Amino acid sequence: MSDADAATVARPAWRFDRPDDEQPSLREVNASIAVPRTGAWFRRLFAFMGPGYMISVGYMDPGNWATDLAGGAQFGYTLLFIIMLSNLMAILLQALAARLGIATGRDLAQACRAYYPRPVNLVLWIACELAIIACDLAEVIGTAIALQLLFGIPLIGGAILTALDAFLVLLLMNKGFRYLEAFVVALLIIIFGCFAIQIFVAAPPAGSILHSMFVPSSEIVTNPAMLYISIGIIGATVMPHNLYLHSSIVQTRAYERTDSGKRDAIKWATTDSTIALILALFVNASILIVAAVAFHDTGHHDVAEIGQAFELLSPLLGLSIASILFAVALLASGLNSTVTATLAGQIVMEGFLRLRIPQWARRLLTRGVAIVPVVAVTALYGEKGTAELLVFSQVVLSMQLPFAVIPLVQFVSDKKKMGSFAIPRAVAFLAWVVAAIILVLNFKLLYDTVAG
Repeated sequence: MSDADAATVARPAWRFDRPDDEQPSLREVNASIAVPRTGAWFRRLFAFMGPGYMISVGYMDPGNWATDLAGGAQFGYTLLFIIMLSNLMAILLQALAARLGIATGRDLAQACRAYYPRPVNLVLWIACELAIIACDLAEVIGTAIALQLLFGIPLIGGAILTALDAFLVLLLMNKGFRYLEAFVVALLIIIFGCFAIQIFVAAPPAGSILHSMFVPSSEIVTNPAMLYISIGIIGATVMPHNLYLHSSIVQTRAYERTDSGKRDAIKWATTDSTIALILALFVNASILIVAAVAFHDTGHHDVAEIGQAFELLSPLLGLSIASILFAVALLASGLNSTVTATLAGQIVMEGFLRLRIPQWARRLLTRGVAIVPVVAVTALYGEKGTAELLVFSQVVLSMQLPFAVIPLVQFVSDKKKMGSFAIPRAVAFLAWVVAAIILVLNFKLLYDTVAG
């Protein structure tokens, strides 16, 4: 009996469980990675390691760079608290997404389709597609800027070249899901190494960093400019499409589709994502800290563009390769983000619409939608326009968050849908508090934007 057949037999008949006539999420790789039933804990953890690092990519993509650079240059270490807060939110929400996928056999998009009426699903699908386009926009801009900084390729040419990455994803997917995960982890190691060197050279004051990270400033809410950057950081960190992605790719493991097997899988999947998101916290904090040391502390408060940072980083830090390390990490970040955006787009379209189109067509479609505004803005406004577009894309992402967070929390809190896998009341309360914080910050941003 295959793993998929065993899963069908062992699955309990919960009302919210995936029916037998519904295709599994990412069916071409569903339950394709073997998991040891017994053995040392690190062997079992290693079997589940991968999805957490793939979703961590979204928490350090090029969109984070713009908001973190602007926050560090303008306000020093103050917004480190926002990075810490958003990362804690991300750890909780991604754990809930993994729980939903493993417990029900559905990803978040499939769960929404099964429970909500068609008009609601249409709104949720459109909101998620907008979030994916905004994320893709950040990837196109970030990758194009990195290509320009490293190889002198014009921004317009670099943006057009990013369309070719669709074939990279196809190649890796055809080799197997573990190859895709290995590619992502390799690029994450490059990003981590580049920033570890820069932090070592910058030698920031540990006391100021710890204070800013754990003690919030009231100015974050009262200063409109700081609030705008803060919500951009939250939008860049807690990625709405990552919730759909994580609830799907945790199902690539061939764990036993029984109550005990699912509980074990939830434990290891949560451990995997928590460790990976701590790495993302280091990268995000490092970008802001390097910007604070190099730009804010030297009076260059207006540095908000990646190109400016590249030019000033080496002379201000006193490290000749600092700018090169910065650009290499940016390129690795942009390339990595293409993988998660491609998979998220496939999961969302198949889950909400049950529409399957070739991956290359899906990727070129979403990438084309992102390339057009980048080329237009670059032609009309130059590099400054793309920098502003990059920050704006992260605010758009933040505005889409409630459309993913609220359904997720509602599903995992409901015992009628999750059975014994429903989260405890204390965790549910905390999850709704996180959702409320996101809603309040978004409404505040919308009011300030409309009020001028």
